[in-house]
Amino acid sequence: MGIRAIVSALLTWAIYAGHDAIVKYLGASFSTYQLIFFTTLFSFPLVLFLLLRDGTPGTLRPVHLKWNLARMLSMVAATALAFYAFTTIPLAQAYSLLFMTPLIVTLLSVPMLGERVGLHRGIAVVIGLVGVVIVLQPGAAPLQLGHLAALAVAFLGAFSMTIVRKIGKDERPILLMLYPLLANFVIMGAIMPFVYLPMSPFEMGLMALMAFMFFVGGLLLIDAYRFGEAALVAPMQYTQIVWASIIGYVIFGDILSIWTVLGASVIIASGVYSLIRETMKKAPTPTPAVKSVDLAA
Repeated sequence: MGIRAIVSALLTWAIYAGHDAIVKYLGASFSTYQLIFFTTLFSFPLVLFLLLRDGTPGTLRPVHLKWNLARMLSMVAATALAFYAFTTIPLAQAYSLLFMTPLIVTLLSVPMLGERVGLHRGIAVVIGLVGVVIVLQPGAAPLQLGHLAALAVAFLGAFSMTIVRKIGKDERPILLMLYPLLANFVIMGAIMPFVYLPMSPFEMGLMALMAFMFFVGGLLLIDAYRFGEAALVAPMQYTQIVWASIIGYVIFGDILSIWTVLGASVIIASGVYSLIRETMKKAPTPTPAVKSVDLAA
């Protein structure tokens, strides 16, 4: 079972890296809002498929309306900012900053969940922040809006994940996917008349492929967590940095700097350390981001 979990997790993050590469490719020609609108549009049949197969009793009305609204708005903003970050900065740098998400979940768990952050978890957060500073190199390299967008995505994604931990037991899982999707569709649809550019059949096909890749990646990730412990599955997300380096170099000509490698290593080490500590304590684990970019997370 452990082998199956590892394979499913590795496939998940490889597929997600391919998804983000398409975002970067199309983002050179089209606005973030147009990309999100069409990707969301093509995602609806897939989510409808899940809704029809969902046997969980209940209605389409959320139990915690305010928390669902807060999560929905945060995910709309996170999706737009993530697409922007992937378009404007190297994928490896974007991923390095997004890897801060589980550490931010640790911090948010104090005010939102009433949990305590002990010495070891606090040290892990500080080390992760050091890694962010190394990646950004303030004063040594130009700081772009894409870097700030990726950091904002880490915070918004952590906020969304913490809300799920708070209300997830009371809500139908399919609703946690459906409402952010609807919000993206409505908000981006309202912006579309101002930013729309005609797309070729090939480009439209890439949009549909993005939606399908995200759907398949999500199913694989669920499979991974079904057949493997979080301590085994969660660190597999860090393989995204490998895919980002390969894709960035081969397709976009991005050169991976030593500072990105070093900073990402520090952030990954802090995340793995925090994960191991949580597993040893047998407490709920803030796992690496289940795709902060996702349209339905």
